[in-house]
Amino acid sequence: MKNFDDLKKKCTGCQKCELSKTRTNVVFEDGNRHAKIMLIGEAPGANEDETGVPFVGRAGKLLTKIFTEHGIYREKDVYICNTVKCRPPENRVPTDFEKQQCREYLDSQIEYVKPKIIILCGMTAVKSMLSTKLPISKIRGQFFDGPNSSKMIPIFHPSYLLRNHSLKEGSPRFLTNQDIEKIKNELISL
Repeated sequence: MKNFDDLKKKCTGCQKCELSKTRTNVVFEDGNRHAKIMLIGEAPGANEDETGVPFVGRAGKLLTKIFTEHGIYREKDVYICNTVKCRPPENRVPTDFEKQQCREYLDSQIEYVKPKIIILCGMTAVKSMLSTKLPISKIRGQFFDGPNSSKMIPIFHPSYLLRNHSLKEGSPRFLTNQDIEKIKNELISL
């Protein structure tokens, strides 16, 4: 690929799997291509498929709110993409085959952006980037070595936080706030 826009164009025309037949839009990216933070989500939902932008539904609004509460601004500080670029029917979890077909796009996005920190948002992103079978509750908030000398950190997916919205100490939302603060502090030290 000559440049990022060529990669995006190639992805937009992709027909490597059955998801291309049911998508409205390829959901390639949002945010700053020069950000130090990259967030990798699972796959587009209905709102994302409609707009072509990742994390714009209720979960995305919550994610943006959490970032902002910690002084991290979505458009300026974060590059956002997904493991899979097309919406799986009925928001099911992407298959291994579907993830495999999108992997070259994800790897190229990481290569182009060269983030310092990669946030793995939810278990699908974790399974795509880390070779672990541990549940996200056991590995969230921990840094792992990533591509290009980056650090990867799993966090709960915001859709999970919408179902578990308590802010009590030890709750998923409380732990996610701790994780985002840890990310912010790590960025300062880099």
